[in-house]
Amino acid sequence: MKILYINNDGGGFADYVSIEPETTISQFVNQRLKHGLAADYLIRVNRQLVSSDYLLQEGDRVSLTPTKIEGALEECLGQSHGRRETEEDLFAPAGR
Repeated sequence: MKILYINNDGGGFADYVSIEPETTISQFVNQRLKHGLAADYLIRVNRQLVSSDYLLQEGDRVSLTPTKIEGALEECLGQSHGRRETEEDLFAPAGR
């Protein structure tokens, strides 16, 4: 059976892929994520969050979006308005 697989990791891509009937979303994700953990991704089927035992069906739309982006914090800590912000500055309570 075929589903639409949308991978939003890196450059991203979307393609129809063939899977075996009775494949759970957990099994599918484990097959597709060679590098990384499922916990580091937002996993949706037909734009909805599903449980790990959800059985994929013909025509489902599966999207994997990373929730952690390597280097993002380091980039945020770079130059800003003439001074270097620290991690403490970025996550300080408002008004400080």
